[in-house]
Amino acid sequence: MIAFGILIVLIGLCLAFAGLGSHGDKSLVGLGSALFGAGALMIAGGIYLKALVLGTPAISNAPTSGSASNRKPRGGCDLCHKEMPVVHCKVHQFHLCGDCLAQHYDFRACVYVPSTRRGETRNNRSLAAKAHS
Repeated sequence: MIAFGILIVLIGLCLAFAGLGSHGDKSLVGLGSALFGAGALMIAGGIYLKALVLGTPAISNAPTSGSASNRKPRGGCDLCHKEMPVVHCKVHQFHLCGDCLAQHYDFRACVYVPSTRRGETRNNRSLAAKAHS
């Protein structure tokens, strides 16, 4: 669909430029611009359909049960095990979420850096690649 749209766009451009000459027919400009618009619409539709097809496996692999939201995230906070960590206490070696940081905060003894621990996230491209293999 994308390739056919590109062909229609090229034909529309040729017709539009053919009508712009000194001896050209002005009705070709309208026809060429109409074909150009239709071809661009076909290209956009083809890209949309391709994205829709690639996005469908990622959505269908998502957990559908309500109990998945009750699970603790993998690699979560070391104290509450509920939320994703935002800072890392270098002294105590704790990855802390925002709520636990308020309880643990001691500016005299602890050194905090942004947490590098991430939860269970998968790249959408890797999911799309697995779906097509």
